Amino acid sequence: MIAIRPATGHDVAAIDALLRTSFARPGEANLVRDLCITGDMVLMFAARDEETDALVGTIAFSRMDVSVAGKPISAVALAPIAVAPAYRDQGVAEALVQAGIDRLEQEGVVLCFALGEPAFYARFGFDADFARNFDSPYAGDYLLALPLQGGLMPCGVREHAHHAPAFAKLSDT
Repeated sequence: MIAIRPATGHDVAAIDALLRTSFARPGEANLVRDLCITGDMVLMFAARDEETDALVGTIAFSRMDVSVAGKPISAVALAPIAVAPAYRDQGVAEALVQAGIDRLEQEGVVLCFALGEPAFYARFGFDADFARNFDSPYAGDYLLALPLQGGLMPCGVREHAHHAPAFAKLSDT
């Protein structure tokens, strides 16, 4: 059985190790570290195998600067998400995303953005149309958004959707 809970200091080393083995480059592990250092990390979950207590997955949500119709909107970026190879295709990633969405709803976050495969994220309601027309260096078919708080997109001109500064370092790694 897999248990999903907010990450704690006890999880830091295991999360770093999982990110370094899940991605070809250290960029995602460095991203999580930098988001934590700068205070831009909003929420992290850890998925643990209850039998072995091994960390088998993680997901991170970080602060974004988003504006619609001249007003700041409470928004986060989902990234990264990682699942240990032996636990892939067993619903761990889906459970992590859903746990994050549920918590973000409770916390009053209005929009959640993701950079990724539209086919995976569509099952949760993420769509490129919700992210379209925001000024973002990641604009395009893989920048997706999910309106929370009842699923209504904030009305007005979509202005900017800027990820935390740590994301800019991803292209350097």
